Amino acid sequence: MSAPIETVGLTRSFDGDRAVDGIDLSVAAGEIHAVVGLNGAGKTTLMRLLLGMLRPDAGRAMIVGDDARHTPSAVWRQVGHLIETPFAYPELTVRENIAASALLHSVPRTRLDDSVSRMIDQFELGRWAERRARVLSLGNQQRLGLASALVHEPSILVLDEPANALDPAGIVFTRDLLRKRAGEGAAVIVSSHHFDQLARVAHRISVMHRGRMAGTLDPDGVDLEQSFFDLVHNYDLETAS
Repeated sequence: MSAPIETVGLTRSFDGDRAVDGIDLSVAAGEIHAVVGLNGAGKTTLMRLLLGMLRPDAGRAMIVGDDARHTPSAVWRQVGHLIETPFAYPELTVRENIAASALLHSVPRTRLDDSVSRMIDQFELGRWAERRARVLSLGNQQRLGLASALVHEPSILVLDEPANALDPAGIVFTRDLLRKRAGEGAAVIVSSHHFDQLARVAHRISVMHRGRMAGTLDPDGVDLEQSFFDLVHNYDLETAS
């Protein structure tokens, strides 16, 4: 049986530079796989390829065994995602934005109000529920983006820098939420350059550097940050020789 998320030899270039270079990875049901790296490592491009937002130059990105370029809508309804800046309709309220995402992911109208209210409560957006998205702080925009990504209870989560702009309480909440979703069987891939924020909840940590997978880190390691920089430094030395 195919892993919910899988890539084989995934490659994408921009203006002759390889942003993603021959990436092989997989994420099993119930697993959190963290992809960590410095700014410009290629993490966002990888996420966009996984979601079919970009087409690869070579290799394949697959969602539940289907090529991301041709994945049917029934499969995409199982996916929740947040890529870079959270998307929201600026003139809609917080409640309306979450409801729109729910409907786009085929949440039945009979469950709509309950699903939206649950997200507003979970993400502590009650004070802003009737405010337009354009007036929200960056942190609350991020909470809204996460709520919209999760309102349909997806079985696959693709999250790019989900802790951006969140305060410490929001970061802890997001960690707990990822654990909960994985515990319920979701396949979760999450990227971060502040890897210490989210990598600790991961079952696996892959280090992406200059478009390639440079190695892995032990989530239970004593000094995760130092291990990361040592790995990147050694990789640069090896590839330069």
